[in-house]
Amino acid sequence: MATLGSAQLPAEASVPNRVSTTPATKLAARHSALVRVTHWITTLCFFALLVTGVEIVISHPRFYWGETGTVLTTPLFQLPIPSSRRLVPTGYGYVLPDQNGWSRALHFEAAWIAVLTGLLYLISGMLTGHFRKDLVPSKVDLSWRVLLTFLAKPLRFERPSAAEASSYNGLQRLTYLFVIFVLFPLVIWSGLAMSLGFASAFPSSVTLLGGRQSARTIHFFVSLALVLFLFVHVLMVCLAGYD
Repeated sequence: MATLGSAQLPAEASVPNRVSTTPATKLAARHSALVRVTHWITTLCFFALLVTGVEIVISHPRFYWGETGTVLTTPLFQLPIPSSRRLVPTGYGYVLPDQNGWSRALHFEAAWIAVLTGLLYLISGMLTGHFRKDLVPSKVDLSWRVLLTFLAKPLRFERPSAAEASSYNGLQRLTYLFVIFVLFPLVIWSGLAMSLGFASAFPSSVTLLGGRQSARTIHFFVSLALVLFLFVHVLMVCLAGYD
């Protein structure tokens, strides 16, 4: 009971302020830990494959179609770069240092690590429904108007909204499916087809590609497509953020 001369304080003033103990809502990660780990392992392998692949190409920057191709064969096309081998006619009066030994060894090691990592990603994606939930586009995503809209935004360097960045759009889903289930298997297949041991064990798989030299040419162009995808992918990550 309040006495004379005392001021009656409001009820909220008599209760000390309390800091809310309710935890702040934390946004769920867009990708699982396994997807992130396999993504970065594949990234490291890709850069190793890119560097060593360039060194391998330098040793013979001429491409053929069919089963055989030598310095005496007319090439399908030739890269305008010097070679690391003196017997390869390139039009240059000098040769580059030969790094073909270590580059081939590291190329094969990085390739097998990438293949095993990719198999782990595929098995996990099928068991968890990652492909069905995150990569298979809906009918609405496949309309030309929607696809052109998603294509125009990155061309204008327009940053996507938070809702758009939280999931893949239709164009991204189609691109990732094409890379995962077409380009990656094709680059592995064409790479194995250049191996004499693989060609001896599975000759029909090499014949389907048109021969060992055809497999090398296909491997080169698929690798270029993957490099292009990498640059576009990094650009999209820069626009969407690193969450």
